[in-house]
Amino acid sequence: MTHAFSPARKGAVQILTQVLGEARPLGEAVTKLDRLEPADRAAAQRLATEVLRGLERADRVLKPHLRKAPGLVVLNTLRLGTVELCSGGAAHGVVNDLVNLVGAGKRTAQFKGLVNAVLRKVAANGPEEWAKLRVPRLPKWLRAPLVEAWGPQPVAAMERAQFAGAPLDLTAKGDAAALVEAVGGVLLPTGSVRLPGGQVSALAGYEAGDFWVQDAAAALPARLLGDVAGQKVLDMCAAPGGKTLQLAAAGADVTALDLSAARLERVQENLTRTGLKAKLVEGDALEHEGQYDAILLDAPCSATGTIRRHPDLPHIHHGEKIGELIGLQEAMLSHAISLLKPGGRLVYATCSLIPDEGECQIDEALKTLEGIEIVEPQADWIEDGWRSDEGGLRLRPDFWPDLGGMDGFYMALLRKS
Repeated sequence: MTHAFSPARKGAVQILTQVLGEARPLGEAVTKLDRLEPADRAAAQRLATEVLRGLERADRVLKPHLRKAPGLVVLNTLRLGTVELCSGGAAHGVVNDLVNLVGAGKRTAQFKGLVNAVLRKVAANGPEEWAKLRVPRLPKWLRAPLVEAWGPQPVAAMERAQFAGAPLDLTAKGDAAALVEAVGGVLLPTGSVRLPGGQVSALAGYEAGDFWVQDAAAALPARLLGDVAGQKVLDMCAAPGGKTLQLAAAGADVTALDLSAARLERVQENLTRTGLKAKLVEGDALEHEGQYDAILLDAPCSATGTIRRHPDLPHIHHGEKIGELIGLQEAMLSHAISLLKPGGRLVYATCSLIPDEGECQIDEALKTLEGIEIVEPQADWIEDGWRSDEGGLRLRPDFWPDLGGMDGFYMALLRKS
């Protein structure tokens, strides 16, 4: 006799096993759940995301109840149950469902008794233990350089922000205040609209193309370019396209360049939905030719500023490619300068918390590249404490703690003489 279980929980375990066992990005793992109903797929992603955020706590709660670690699928099932139970999930429903899930697998059926026994113990004592545990820490490969750069207290605050997760931020195509009225959000000091969460496609104005999803910090590099109406502008690493949409909405003649055809398809989908226009070019940024009034280079980076939205990142990377990325950023910045017309502006940005990918890149560029100067950005949305020594802006996840935080970003505005 087989017993039913939640497709969303099964999907969550599959996602976790791909992320933690195969170092597969969470978003990629979710796309493999194509047989699930959209609501179940969304629930699976939410559950897996919560487990990844609380993984350190889950493992600490489980440790006294396991003499040795079972296989990864069973361990991830236990982790999922622990996070749900310690977050207020009903013990009867969670435990029975996960026991049935394990029992349905040929390789895992023998662990039904273990899962039942361990999760019942977690249901009894786990929530109390969970509350006593520290906020999960970043892995050592990342935590050490961040503590060196920002100090232990700011890094602890970043970890709190990452554990809390991220709200849903929207950029309005037109009037942000009108979008606030339509969706019931909050207008942030920088002009983005923030909601606690929810299904994006169900929001008022989605079909009409009144907005797109974009973290509040990610919306700022395009704004640093100032008035771009009628200007020829290159979005040098365009996908997923939020910055292309911003530039097009501001009246620029935008060329959106990206190496990935699949990612450019997403950009085109958003352009079509919002009724905006840009020229899409698939190609290598280092081989691109042309002359532009302004360039936005949101360079490939470690993405360490986006962990609050992508808690899989510390588990699928171990800092091994950062040196390679730094070299690529340097080459891209140098090439981008060559594509600027005299007097043209360039914004260099990375969603990284590591200074080597931000402040240090600009410091080095100002020493080695001829004919450029840094322009200290002037805007009423720039807050105290955001400016960095070399003249750029440094944003961190622990900023705006009372508003729900922001992604970590670095950005600088350069001018070509």
